Amino acid sequence: MDGIKYDYIVCRYGELVLKGKNRKDFINRLYDNTRKALSAFPTLAYERNHDGIFIHLNEEDYCLVIDRLKDVFGYAHFSGAIRAARDLEDIKSQALSLAKRSIKKTFKVIAKRNDKSFPYSSDTINRETAKEILTNTDLKVDVHDPALKIYITVKNDRAYIMDDKVKGLGGYPVGINHKALVMMSGGIDSPVAAYLSMKRGLKVECIHFASMPYTSKQALDKVLKLARLVSYYQNDIIVHVVPFTDLQLAIYQHVDESYAITIMRRMMYRIADRLAKERRINVITNGESLGQVASQTPESLNVIGSVCDTLILRPLCMMDKTEIIDLSRKIGTYETSILPFEDCCTIFEPKAPITKPKADKCQYYEQRFDYEHLIEECLKHIESVKIVYDQNQDDEELF
Repeated sequence: MDGIKYDYIVCRYGELVLKGKNRKDFINRLYDNTRKALSAFPTLAYERNHDGIFIHLNEEDYCLVIDRLKDVFGYAHFSGAIRAARDLEDIKSQALSLAKRSIKKTFKVIAKRNDKSFPYSSDTINRETAKEILTNTDLKVDVHDPALKIYITVKNDRAYIMDDKVKGLGGYPVGINHKALVMMSGGIDSPVAAYLSMKRGLKVECIHFASMPYTSKQALDKVLKLARLVSYYQNDIIVHVVPFTDLQLAIYQHVDESYAITIMRRMMYRIADRLAKERRINVITNGESLGQVASQTPESLNVIGSVCDTLILRPLCMMDKTEIIDLSRKIGTYETSILPFEDCCTIFEPKAPITKPKADKCQYYEQRFDYEHLIEECLKHIESVKIVYDQNQDDEELF
């Protein structure tokens, strides 16, 4: 950036460039998400096309805008851009201006002539612009590893002069693949699962199972704070809080301790499945990682997930714990996740949970109490909280 004053930010698409007939839908969704994310910058003007989205800064702070854009899913990379006339002399002049304001020592010019009616080839633009910079600055050409890359794009009515690219998050625009219901526990894993769900184009809602008074208000506050932190990536989020105490107590009264966690997870999935159908959500996701705990062995995941009709996706399934922790630090949820407030999965944790449960044994234990009535009571008394992301908001204002 080197103190350069840009006219535009050029935002280039990520994976959606591979799309065919529905590419327009992806672009429109990304355009809407971008405008929402940048709502704090009211003077920005936008132009979308097949290749990318161009944002006219209109004197807004480039650094602040680009910092927010870097956390919008769907973009491969961004570049600050200076606009030039569709004229070789003006292109050379603007490229020289950009080069003079850079503190770097070596450069390379990379031109692309989108409009083939422009009378100069890409190679000619490269050579003429490089010659202008070499003649009027101390910069040296380095075609293999330049410190400064100057990109020139010539369109049918204008040209853009851009410097080095800023990496975006990639993925798909949030919401293009409909919605996911994330089972948010309050630990390290589930906020990361929410983030990765958004990256694949799913707009996230959360479901949390609270067992008051065995779980504390601080534990619920922790979950809502985690939801606020991940809502940054989609601007708002809904958290559905399920009163799980009576159902959980019934499980521990009627089920052998070794099967308690398995049955509890099956009940959670049943509730999540019914809420997902009610909310027209087509995916359930969570922070389960293969082999991490007893309820996450292949046998356990199969038996537990079998009660659910809704598609279950487990974004962390093949990740190491260290990888999950690294990502939680990157997205800013780790410090909140490790706060010492227990959730309903840990307060009644058995000493020796079964790792290879059998479906018929689960059914045997479930027949010993009226879990259907208890599930209906849970669903009837769900409290839903909508959180709209505000970076200036104190956490206490949520609760």
